[in-house]
Amino acid sequence: MKFATCLSCMDGRIQLPVINWIKENYRVDCVDMITEAGMDGLLTKQRCPKKESLIDKIDISLEKHGSCSVFIVGHSDCGGNPVDDKKHKKQIRSSVKRVKKWKPAVKVAGLWVSDKWEVEELISME
Repeated sequence: MKFATCLSCMDGRIQLPVINWIKENYRVDCVDMITEAGMDGLLTKQRCPKKESLIDKIDISLEKHGSCSVFIVGHSDCGGNPVDDKKHKKQIRSSVKRVKKWKPAVKVAGLWVSDKWEVEELISME
């Protein structure tokens, strides 16, 4: 089985659209979901308060499941990170760059989920 890793908001409205998009566009069988409220905002804080915990979870996915990619997801109408869409997209791009520094050997991409639950890729770093 081929896996991907996803750092996403906990909002249940976006889970299936994101998982389905990753499976269809990256040809993976399973997506390991690591969730926090407002993940994109959390990852862009000066001192990410859950950095070590997030890295530990990413490592489990990479090492135990052989995950091939890491995705960072933000979405419209986020209760955990109530900023406008433009700010979310900026945070997603910054989050991708931060996670890429944590895991330089892994592909990291940023996904945006619109208010219509449509997923688009904003940035990808090999």
